[in-house]
Order: sequence, then structure tokens, then C-alpha cells
Amino acid sequence: MFLHIPAIASVDIISAIEFDKTGDHLATGDRGGRVVLFERTDTKDHGGSRRDLERMDYSTSRHPEFRYKTEFQSHEPEFDYLKSLEIEEKINKIRWCQTANGALFLLSTNDKTIKFWKVQEKKVKKIADMNVDPSKAVGNGNVASSSNNVSPKPYLANGGSPSKEFSFPPGGIPSLRLPTVVTSNETSLVARCRRVYAHAHDYHINSISNNSDGETFISADDLRINLWNLEISNQSFNIVDVKPANMEDLTEVITSAEFHPTHCNMLAYSSSKGSIRLIDLRQSALCDSHAILFEEQEAPGSRSFFTEIIASISDIKFAKDGRHILSRDYMTLKLWDINMDSGPVATFQVHEYLRPKLCDLYENDSIFDKFECCLSGDGLRVATGSYSNLFRVFGCAPGSTEATTLEASKNPMRRQVQTPSRPSRSLSSITRVVRRGSDVPGVDTNGNSFDFTTKLLHLAWHPTENSIACAAANSLYMYYA
Repeated sequence: MFLHIPAIASVDIISAIEFDKTGDHLATGDRGGRVVLFERTDTKDHGGSRRDLERMDYSTSRHPEFRYKTEFQSHEPEFDYLKSLEIEEKINKIRWCQTANGALFLLSTNDKTIKFWKVQEKKVKKIADMNVDPSKAVGNGNVASSSNNVSPKPYLANGGSPSKEFSFPPGGIPSLRLPTVVTSNETSLVARCRRVYAHAHDYHINSISNNSDGETFISADDLRINLWNLEISNQSFNIVDVKPANMEDLTEVITSAEFHPTHCNMLAYSSSKGSIRLIDLRQSALCDSHAILFEEQEAPGSRSFFTEIIASISDIKFAKDGRHILSRDYMTLKLWDINMDSGPVATFQVHEYLRPKLCDLYENDSIFDKFECCLSGDGLRVATGSYSNLFRVFGCAPGSTEATTLEASKNPMRRQVQTPSRPSRSLSSITRVVRRGSDVPGVDTNGNSFDFTTKLLHLAWHPTENSIACAAANSLYMYYA
């Protein structure tokens, strides 16, 4: 039997994913410029927030359940007439902001423009006490009964022409009653754009990050990092500028940037040369000099044509405690201690078996794919994506040898376990089933042929639980342990 599988529309492919700080909401952005929000429901079913349930000693061992909440069009395609450049609507990053008065706030950005959104439930308003009775009509005008029901005879509203059977009631038409707007018990979610932060980047925005002060955020492109106040959209401060006087002297670009989770004066940014710079905003207005530089020295004799390309860092994330930074380059995950700049404290091989295939990956541009990374809330595990819609989970606690490979599909465990009872088994129970990579080039870690067209670029770890949300093409998957 031949089944026609429709092609996935490019605009539906998920390009960003992010949990809020509570873990009760999840946001995704796609290439079509839409933002879709999901809301956790399994805690609501038992009345109260997760914190209340913990106080009541309620067991939270059940699977987290999220349902669709709402969606809105965040960005539209634009055209820069001065540069003759099309600006696509694709959402590059989403970041949640602090909630207030029951409303949700978030930042979303495409290549050039950042927007600040407010999503709030509002009660539906309806018009009541109408004079017009829609069940009766004469000619082009509606016939309505008296507002105080004194006379049973109809009268015209809106100046319609009376028919032969129509006669004015004795004493004339009663006084008209103005319609009133009444708030009903029905509610609807409304997304409203509160601010637009535009015209501040000459190059494509690759990162946005909220500050712990709740008032400011940064946006980064290839050469600059700007500091914004959430309330001021027409002014930003340039705090990092790596653009040389002569562009021919350019040797590296900014690839990712993030604020420290608790220190509002510290942020880190990564470069295409594989280095991470930690800067302190208290040092100077323009932070051209870094406080600490993290980079790993090349092994002698290991340099090749691909060395710089695969060393480029595509994503960095601070651990929740702010002590460690996780970075992802093309081949590895690296965990850095901000108090130790001599080298990473741990390195995890994501797909080492692809090293013999680097030439092919370069030819089809896959070597430039930008994979994201994430850490668990307790800092004991890290995760990142790979090809064939696989993602890897590694234990990073001292002495841990945990390394797990899962596939983003409806049956993620089918390759590791013959008869899985459920897809959300404990991560610890499936450790060492798949170790770090196969030595056979051209196949994945389970011995299957590798597919470079399906890749898992975006994933996010729940802030307090062992739950991972990941995006494969236009599908969103959630895994719980």
C-alpha cells in the first residue's frame, strides 16, 4: 500500500521553545511568526498552584499535562527598502518576563525586531437592554416592543417606514432606552503588543535574555549586544561592540548571549571561535574588555579545515545556581565553572561518529546547524539535540556516566526497549543502554542510517522537574522521567 505523506509546510516548523520560571506555561514560536502558548493542567485539577500542592504533601509523580492555551501572530514578513532585504517573520527566540496581575508577559524576536507581549484573560462584554426586538421587523426597520412594556402595540425603530397595519401607540412612542454594555461570565484570551523594540540591529538578532532585575534585557546580533529597558522602546545602550574598524579584520562573531540568573550586573556571550566571555556591567559603559575568558586550547596537531567551523558555539545557558555555564558547539557539549577558566569541567561527545563525515556535512551545509542546549533545574543533567530527531541526555554530577539517547517521536523508546510500558520511564533506568556514539560512520547510535534532514535543534528543560520539551519539525514532544 502506498500512502502519500503531505510535506510539512515551512511556516509550521517550530523555531523557538521556552518554559516560564514556574514551569506552568510553555511557549513555542515558528517560522510563520506565530507564538503558541500551552498551559499545565494536571496541577489545576487538584486545586491550587504547584507550591500549594507541595504544602499539602500532594504526590507529583503523575505525568505533567499541558494543553493548548492560545496563539497569536507575533511577527509579519517585512521588507527593508534601504537595504533591499527581506526580513522573514521566523521567531528566533522567546523569553518569558515576570507575571503581573494574572497576565503573562513575554518577549519574542525575529531577525530585526523584538516585541513585548501581554497575554491576559478578559471577560467578554455583551450589549444588553436593546430596544429593538429582532424577532419582529417591518420593511427595512425593526419593530420593537415598548421599553417598559406599557403598550402591547409595536413601534418602529431606526426610522423605518410603517406598514399599513402599523399605528403609533396612544400617547406616542415611549422614551427610548439606550443599550448598555454588560460584562458576562465568559472569558477570552487577548494578546496585545505592548512595546516594539526596532531599528537597533544591523545584523540578525541571535539572542535575547531577561535580566534578573525584571526591568532590563539584552539583545545580541553578530557584532553587538544592546541593553534595553522594558518600558523604553526607542532607546537602547550598546554594551558590547566587536565590530572592527575594517571589516576585513573581522575574525569572530557573537553567537549567543545570556544574563546571569541572579547577578544583574553579569552576562556571558559566546563566539564563533569557541570562546565564552563573562563581562561585568559595573566595569564600564562599553564592555569591550571581558572579566573572564573561557576557552579550550587546541590539541597539538589536531587542526584541520573544519576545526574553526565545528568549534563555533551555537548556544550557551547558565545553570540555575549561576555557577556553571553550558555551551554547545557542533560536536560536543561543554560544562564550564565560572570560577575556573583553565578549561571545561566536563565535555560530552554528542555525535562523535559524524567526525569522518564532516566533508559531507560541509557540502550540504549541515555543519552550520545551530543546536541548542539546556540544563535540568537541579543541575545534574544536560541535554541537546542531534540528527534523525534524536536528543542526548547526559549526567553531569561528579562520577556520573549517564548518557541516554531518545528519539522525538510518538514512540521514543522503541529503539532501546522492546516492549516499553510507557514513554516516560526514569532517565536513571535507561542509562548506559546507549553510550556515547557509535564508531560506525553514517549510522546513528542505534545502528540505523542517519538522516541529516531531520534534526532536533530546539529543546527546553522544565525549571523544577525532569521534563524536557523538544521540537522536531512542526511537532512538539514532551518527555518526563
